[in-house]
Amino acid sequence: MFSGKSEELIRRVKRALIARQRVRVFKPRLDTRYHESQVVSHDGERVEAIPVASAQEMEAYLSPRPEVVAVDEVQFLDRGLLPLVERLAQEGVRVILAGLDLDFRGEPFGLMPELLARAEFVEKLTAICPRCGAPATRTQRLVNGRPARYSDPVILVGAQEHYEPRCRACHQVAY
Repeated sequence: MFSGKSEELIRRVKRALIARQRVRVFKPRLDTRYHESQVVSHDGERVEAIPVASAQEMEAYLSPRPEVVAVDEVQFLDRGLLPLVERLAQEGVRVILAGLDLDFRGEPFGLMPELLARAEFVEKLTAICPRCGAPATRTQRLVNGRPARYSDPVILVGAQEHYEPRCRACHQVAY
């Protein structure tokens, strides 16, 4: 969170568009933080996207085959995304995925571990911990200014009102 994942996805998509490549951008339908049909970075950069609830729904938009497929917030999508992106990559489609690798508990998030293991290239971006200034690799969920409880639901879509980046040392989960 706040490490520039969406910003980097948008940058790569814009470069593909400049190169006149056929591009399809997707985002989970449940992510309506900034816009329903755009991927939007925290600093306001944006690109049009197709909101989907599942990988199966995404497939309906992949004919004719694009040269580039980009998906933001992949941790919110279903496991059907794994075989889909494998197939796309096998067909020569450039696949760009962005998402959180860890949930607010500091545990692997959704299908991200498997996607990371299968990727040819991985860039792990970090934010800055506002408490100590160290690289932030964790997402701190806050409830009324206090760390969320481990038993809280994993998915809570939000931005600065619920989350802040933290380093390993400053990250806390209430038990």
